[in-house]
Amino acid sequence: MSRSGPNPVSRASSFAHILKKNVGGQTGHKKVTSFANVTSEDSGRDQWGRPKVGIDELMQRYKSGQTHSVSALHQLSQVLGFQLDLKETVTTGNVTTLYFAYCAVIDGVEYKTGMGVNKKEAKAKAAQLALQDLIPVLENQGAFHGGVVRIPGPPPLPVREPSSSEPHSGILVHERKNNPLEEQILNAVKESFTKLLSMCPELSGCGNTVAAFVTQSSSGHEVVAIGTGSYNTKESITPNGRILHDSHAVVTARRSLLRYLYRHLLLFFSKNNHLQEKSIFQQDEKTKLLSLKSDVKLHLYMNQLPKGAAQIPTHLRLNPLSMSAWEVNNQISLHVTIEGKVFSVFSSTVEQIASKVVSMSTTDKITQWQVLGFQGALLSHFMEPVYVSSILIGDESCSNTRGMEIAVNQRVDGVTTKLPMYYCVHRPHISLVTNITPAGVASAQRTLSINWSQGDVSLEVVNGLEGKTVEESPFKSGPALASRLCKAAMLSRFNLVAKEAQREDLMCAASYREAKVQMMAKPYQEAKSVFKSYLALKGFGSWVEKPSVSEHFSM
Repeated sequence: MSRSGPNPVSRASSFAHILKKNVGGQTGHKKVTSFANVTSEDSGRDQWGRPKVGIDELMQRYKSGQTHSVSALHQLSQVLGFQLDLKETVTTGNVTTLYFAYCAVIDGVEYKTGMGVNKKEAKAKAAQLALQDLIPVLENQGAFHGGVVRIPGPPPLPVREPSSSEPHSGILVHERKNNPLEEQILNAVKESFTKLLSMCPELSGCGNTVAAFVTQSSSGHEVVAIGTGSYNTKESITPNGRILHDSHAVVTARRSLLRYLYRHLLLFFSKNNHLQEKSIFQQDEKTKLLSLKSDVKLHLYMNQLPKGAAQIPTHLRLNPLSMSAWEVNNQISLHVTIEGKVFSVFSSTVEQIASKVVSMSTTDKITQWQVLGFQGALLSHFMEPVYVSSILIGDESCSNTRGMEIAVNQRVDGVTTKLPMYYCVHRPHISLVTNITPAGVASAQRTLSINWSQGDVSLEVVNGLEGKTVEESPFKSGPALASRLCKAAMLSRFNLVAKEAQREDLMCAASYREAKVQMMAKPYQEAKSVFKSYLALKGFGSWVEKPSVSEHFSM
């Protein structure tokens, strides 16, 4: 993946705007129209008793090597009153991950990425690259002609609020240039999805929102689970576990992934050496828990940004002093989906529709899975957490991964030390890639969801609003039209694996809920509790739980 900041002209114009705003009366001093107009008063100190700083002297020290680039940039931020952050990012192009990467962020504008063999070197390079862009602007503004600018005092740093007509040139834009690994993943998804739809061309309209899980191993790349869909059910909660509550693409693909994992558990516990070799699992001799073989990695592809905090508008700033702080908090909070519509958990709408089935947004679920693992509670009886190594986003309307980075990584910063053994914040590599799935959707099929897992002979088609398989589906589990992804189906597979693994302690579980909270799953439940409490403590809102009646069923 290639990352590039705004072009130099855009950065320069953005910085020129910052200069005019920050020096032009925003810090409590008299308004000036250029640096040349800022003159000395009775003494060489400002009203707080601090020395005034000359930009020309500051820059001369930097150019002569007396001042380090990072120090020079920080001093410049104090002089001009702009907000500065040196942010760790990812390496550009095909540079190996042995390098560290940083970029300077000035009032929301990201500058060129600097790389180094350690963090100190990377920060220095990032500061140097930023100064290369800033110095010409300062010269053009007359800052090197004897002008003196006072260091801003206690008033809060001004926050640039872009107008609706102003292009958001300050946001980092990702170039869609797929690297070889991404190309292999995309080709595998395109080939599998095209092949599946060719078997049922009448379902081509179901491919508007697509997600797929791909395994990477020494034998290549394989698509192991696919899901489509954009809705969750409008039906009431039922106590039999046979209604599919959430049929969004990533959620559908993830439940299809669970079916794939169950198949490989059966291979591992089969006591047949040939079948065991085919399994993606290996066992820890001490804990007896399974984990993915060392050469197996998991990747997630989505052709659209998931609903929720990942779709934060690019112009919003994560600055608590910003006038739009409330809007920012509302955007990056936890979200719920109700019949396909998305609401912040802080929305009054959520409290008014208690009778509806409410699901957490897809973004929030991805955040949860990257902490607790994609295997869920039932499979945690048998295995360590399973995480994805990378998330590939093929949304052509998306210009950057900022929302995903904030939602999946930044919101849960610091929770790892509080989690039980095996659990952590696993940070996937997030990148923008080309969209390889067909665009457009037939309105009559908008509510339909397709699911498929490696080993399935045919597709299953579910009506997302009804939570059941449709009559026309190539695969139907029975006359009740319960989906093969529903909780009851998952409990049936769990019991089958427990029997094959000779786990009598699990076979005696009286209900789906009891199976989830039994002894071996307690670390998972503890991690889940820590995760949700942490989000609430950080102000992102409370996780909305489904009524427990939905899990009090048995087979």
